[in-house]
Amino acid sequence: MTVTFLVVVFLIIFALFFDFLNGFHDAANSIATVVSTRVLTPKLAVLWAAIFNFIAFLFFGTHVAKTIGKGIINVGMVKDEIYLIIFATLMGACIWNILTWYLGLPTSSSHALIGGLIGSTLAKIGHKALIWKGIAKTAAFIVISPVFGFILGILSSLLIYNIFAKTSPFKVDSLFRKGQLISAALYSLGHGGNDAQKTMGIIMALVYVDAQHTVPLWIVLSCHAAIALGTMFGGWRIVKTMGQKVTKLRPVDGFCAETSAAASLFMSTNLGIPVSTTHTITGAIMGVGSVKRFTAVRWGVAGKIITAWILTIPASSLISYLTYKIFHLF
Repeated sequence: MTVTFLVVVFLIIFALFFDFLNGFHDAANSIATVVSTRVLTPKLAVLWAAIFNFIAFLFFGTHVAKTIGKGIINVGMVKDEIYLIIFATLMGACIWNILTWYLGLPTSSSHALIGGLIGSTLAKIGHKALIWKGIAKTAAFIVISPVFGFILGILSSLLIYNIFAKTSPFKVDSLFRKGQLISAALYSLGHGGNDAQKTMGIIMALVYVDAQHTVPLWIVLSCHAAIALGTMFGGWRIVKTMGQKVTKLRPVDGFCAETSAAASLFMSTNLGIPVSTTHTITGAIMGVGSVKRFTAVRWGVAGKIITAWILTIPASSLISYLTYKIFHLF
């Protein structure tokens, strides 16, 4: 076996490790509401989410993978050092994910990966290799996805609350405990469909630098398996933040938040936009909470989360930039 082959294998494994961390870090997105409302136990919730993370490839194309693989940086301009570029990218994304998991902050694995790509590319060749249109579209959705989730959360809550205004609380609770199984499944489909594709894009850039390819089935299945496995392990620190600290949720609230976030993810995935599942569900939870009363949302906690969102791309870019520069010396 050649050294190049071993490097490629190592980087594919490293990319799948990032995908595992993505599922681990973002498990809170998929299960926080269904756990906090006690519809499912934590163990059953992560298993339920992992199943739908994995089968998401049956429902979505690979538009997001193509955006990551070709829409953020000009791969052709960095192909002579693509292995170091991808290594530095993954280091930036993984270190930021681990740090924010430790702090219990639900930040975006997606934006950490994009930040890593930007940082390593800047270190290699400068801004001319960046595709600003793709970066601008992704950056815009740092704002658009939580706002859209927030608005959908408000609208879905108002609709559901009005429909069931004359139904007894016991019946509403019983109905939406079952309904949350469906909404959690839909959200996990959206999570797997959007997030697993980001790692597909990285592997495609690594394996098929000079060619136009559809994403092979082995890449699709391995990425979905990695994110599903990460979800099964769960990031419990972030689950607590999402499910308890932002606002208190009942089953009907969890249903509205998950359904709203799922609708937003389905739309963005089909458009090929690599949005943050974290931003989307957090916005939806805030929207649902604010319908009950404005003070039901702990805006101080929300402010810390938003600050972490803003820092994600610059921080992961910096880590990736420094990683490239250090390893380039050798």
